[in-house]
Amino acid sequence: MLIDEAEIIVKAGHGGAGRVSFRGKKTGGPDGGNGGKGGDVLIRAVSDIYVLKQFLSKKVRKAEDGKNGGSRIRSGANGKDLILTMPVGTVITDEEDRESELIEEGQEILLAKGGLGGRGNESFKSSINTTPRYAQKGLSGEEKRLKIKLKLIANFGLIGLPNAGKSSLLNEITNANAKIGDYPFTTLEPNLGVLNGKVLADIPGLIEGASEGKGLGYKFLKHIEKVELLLHCISSESDDPAGDYKIIREELKKFNSSLLNKKEIILLTKSDLKEIKIKRINKKKVLPISIHDWDSVQALIKILLED
Repeated sequence: MLIDEAEIIVKAGHGGAGRVSFRGKKTGGPDGGNGGKGGDVLIRAVSDIYVLKQFLSKKVRKAEDGKNGGSRIRSGANGKDLILTMPVGTVITDEEDRESELIEEGQEILLAKGGLGGRGNESFKSSINTTPRYAQKGLSGEEKRLKIKLKLIANFGLIGLPNAGKSSLLNEITNANAKIGDYPFTTLEPNLGVLNGKVLADIPGLIEGASEGKGLGYKFLKHIEKVELLLHCISSESDDPAGDYKIIREELKKFNSSLLNKKEIILLTKSDLKEIKIKRINKKKVLPISIHDWDSVQALIKILLED
């Protein structure tokens, strides 16, 4: 199951307390050590798009606290950092609407800083105060409430109304195994396939009003923002192919008008089922294609590999 949104709380570690200690009961000087620093919370970008499901059951994540200082000027150990993995393409927003984005695998971002450890009494000795009997407490680590959104990073995005044949086409030209069926909303989450190292994403079916939250499509519109080329699928079974095209384009415009500037190929799918002679839609060339027509599939693959 693909989880592409989550809200979590991250807590950096608390700094360890400084120690009040003396070398001897009567005449020894102060030897209390400093507390260790609390662990930081970081995120690391990975290629696995499914790792956000880790936040379904555990929404609060905390780094290790620093250890308290010891006698004989021994410092407490620093708390271990907590490193959370999130997919490339994840956008993290804090309560002040500041955004961070993971754009490449292995990238790390600091989310919350651990608290500093307190100083032990040995650090406070001076010519004026040779036997300080106090030490500092450790400081609290940062705590942040974060919103996480995944925007899939793919080379190509298959879009279109429900039952436009996107999943079947994805299965045919890549190594994907997307669920297919002859009914609307077969695809409940984005499916991915790979063609010679290039990633194709099958974006769940949009409907009129998707940009306003209707149907399943709204939840996945954000995934279109990152793709380089849109493959706009229109079923040859449609009574109004040009109207179907217009519906999807309007929803893209309402969601993010910059999507209309993306490169696009219009595919007339299931062309084996019904002969429709449409050469252009909105002054753009239409490419008929059927998963049962080897030549048409190979023609599309050639275009994608040359893109």
